[in-house]
Amino acid sequence: MSISRHFVLAAGGTGGHMIPAHAVAEELMARGHHVALVTDERGAKIPGIFDHAPDNRAQVHVMPAGRMTKNPASWPGALKAIWAGRAMARRLNETFRPTAVVGFGGYPAMPALLGALADGIPTAIHEQNAVLGRVNRLLAGRVDAIATAYPDVERLKPGHAAKVHLIGNPVREEVKQLREEEFPALTDESVFRVLVIGGSQGATILSSVVPEGLSMLPVALRRRLQVTQQCRAEDIERVRKTYAEMEIPADLATYFNDVPEKLGWAHLVIARAGASTLAELTCAGRPAILIPLPSAMDDHQTANAKEMTEAGGARTIPQARFTAVELAKQMQKMAMEPGALQNAAKRARSCGRPDAARDMADLLESIGHAPIVNDPVRVGPMPTTLNLAGVPA
Repeated sequence: MSISRHFVLAAGGTGGHMIPAHAVAEELMARGHHVALVTDERGAKIPGIFDHAPDNRAQVHVMPAGRMTKNPASWPGALKAIWAGRAMARRLNETFRPTAVVGFGGYPAMPALLGALADGIPTAIHEQNAVLGRVNRLLAGRVDAIATAYPDVERLKPGHAAKVHLIGNPVREEVKQLREEEFPALTDESVFRVLVIGGSQGATILSSVVPEGLSMLPVALRRRLQVTQQCRAEDIERVRKTYAEMEIPADLATYFNDVPEKLGWAHLVIARAGASTLAELTCAGRPAILIPLPSAMDDHQTANAKEMTEAGGARTIPQARFTAVELAKQMQKMAMEPGALQNAAKRARSCGRPDAARDMADLLESIGHAPIVNDPVRVGPMPTTLNLAGVPA
């Protein structure tokens, strides 16, 4: 007789929250469990969510989630939305009967966790960054378990240490497979492949600095370059013209849907220091030059970059010092010293936690109770509940 439990996973609508939540959901479904993913409208529209969910084991729910800003005028509306979301979460709990509820950060996670706490359901939070996020800070004292992606997490109170578990940041299966592959062969004559990924925020500075920095490299190295770069739509033609003038082959796009493949053959990555990016770099074992986004809340990207940089797998350049000259200098150190890139790749790999999704699923099974045996998914009437096709249920 198979035992199937039900789990609710709640996450903010950005990829940084949704990617690890989806990875854990996939692991739980592979074990025979059912999952309900709670998010906002942005999260529900992210491509690829539950495209291959087996046996109707997954459902997506959009719930209201108020955002508490620094402006007190926003607080009444935010609290009203959070309370409405909490009520909806409790109705979901009544029909879905989850054995545990886990939040992956972001305001959409708060109503689901508050509903679980009110109903006495075991709870956990997962923090992707090296600084505990605002929602996770508010709820850390009340949940049963805290999963972290880094050994040292700022804003995490010492009193919570007994329930902290170092899990890592779950990554896509395609990225995990790269861990088993050798670092791409690189000789003094071979093509030197550089991958530049900036995300939706702050990619403009990479579009401005990186081409100029590459133009300053020694001719022998510059002629071997092959660049793949993510650019904002308003920057892409300017960047394409610049690379053409320098005679550097460049593949440019506003979005790459095959990042694991591009990561697989990259010799060096130039990127922001978002949690998902760092998790993929360290899982695959790819050296990087990191430029943390200075406007990130609590400067968490600088904290994210610390572990990989201290291990020798990356070089971090604060944005205030990110110039073409500095980039060219750091690239020469990594690309022209014999074995430097290969060594950095090994050190980056040493920071990877490829089993994060498995370990997170283990944690959720351990804190959960009341296993449901051969019980189909049951969903009550919730006007904002979405099925996998995005049609109101």
